[in-house]
Amino acid sequence: MNQLFVGIDVGSKNNAVYLMRPDGEKHSSFQMQNNPGGAKMLAERIVSAIQSQGLAGVVIGMEATSIYGDSLVYALREDGKLGQYPRKIHVLNPKLISKFKESYPELPKNDSVDAFVIADKLRFGRTGKEVYMDDYRYKALQTLTRARFYAVQELTREKQRFANYLFLKCSGLAQDKDIPNTSATTLALMEHFDTADDLARISLDELTDFIIKAGRGRFSDPEATAKAVQAAARGSYRLPKTVNDSLNQVMAVSIAAMRALDSQIKVLDKAIEQQFEIIPNTLTSIPGIGKVYSAGIIAEIGDINRFQSQASVAKFAGLVWSQHQSSEFEAQDRKLIKSGNRFLRYYLLEAANSVRRCDSEFRRYYDLKFKEVNKHQHKRALALTARKLVRLVFRLLKDDRLYRPPEG
Repeated sequence: MNQLFVGIDVGSKNNAVYLMRPDGEKHSSFQMQNNPGGAKMLAERIVSAIQSQGLAGVVIGMEATSIYGDSLVYALREDGKLGQYPRKIHVLNPKLISKFKESYPELPKNDSVDAFVIADKLRFGRTGKEVYMDDYRYKALQTLTRARFYAVQELTREKQRFANYLFLKCSGLAQDKDIPNTSATTLALMEHFDTADDLARISLDELTDFIIKAGRGRFSDPEATAKAVQAAARGSYRLPKTVNDSLNQVMAVSIAAMRALDSQIKVLDKAIEQQFEIIPNTLTSIPGIGKVYSAGIIAEIGDINRFQSQASVAKFAGLVWSQHQSSEFEAQDRKLIKSGNRFLRYYLLEAANSVRRCDSEFRRYYDLKFKEVNKHQHKRALALTARKLVRLVFRLLKDDRLYRPPEG
């Protein structure tokens, strides 16, 4: 099939474009603005090239460059003149383009050359199926699930910062593993008591009442908890007043940030569940996976028919282990590949961690993998459990059927 190959190097303001004929020869190259007018001009030039060369269609490619190319993809999808011809649009992993460019050692580094390399990569093929933006429901869901991913990551970082502040203010409390560093009770204690001395001197009865209120009755033995907190406070370092006062200020800011992020995540969870209602799926039939994790997986996979096998889904997610083998030697300690869709990998790992608590089959598998090694036990077992989950996800989506847990 004679096709035009179009490589686009996307920038925030301008895009470099290279039009390549089926034989690999240059048709034209030019710069266009990254705005609606530039997208319209690009569509017109593509249509003109197809007509003048007597070609059957076009394959368009660009690197996944943050969000700068998304609007261009939408514009090319919706263009009426371009839509008259068979066209495919690929958003390519920059690593693939970088590796492909290594076969041209003499090429300089500039936008026009990068556009040429993308076009040539399209001509050689092996680019997988085109991006699934034809169904905008997936992209709408993806916008929400990725926003949630970033919020969760930021909350994790803020919790780590707070844990560091907690060690400075009340080192004994931070060292006590039975008292979570960022629990609601710990936050309330740090807000209410200015110093470790204040916490150590309060009467046990008052502290017990405070913990009951702060913990909302969740502690089975609040008095024992109060004793542990006071013991931790008495065993903590003491800070100079000036340092302690400044620490209280940054802790107040950190606590406010954590609560704000937690609130944002709840808002996003609700929006994700509402958007997910319009996308048919069977993943929520898996015990423990829930709507949010299912949505995160579906948003990145899109139409399951884009993938030929469960192995291709695993590779797309980056749940594949690198191999180090030479002659008769093969390394036993292998690492996950560094490429792959980090959003899909995150939601698969989180889902696997939840499913293994609720499903006996996945729990047995996780426990088996956990006991096989002496280091990185949880991390390794969870990654392997997520890899097992990929097989189930692929089969359920491919067959459009519900999950039936094994008997026994």
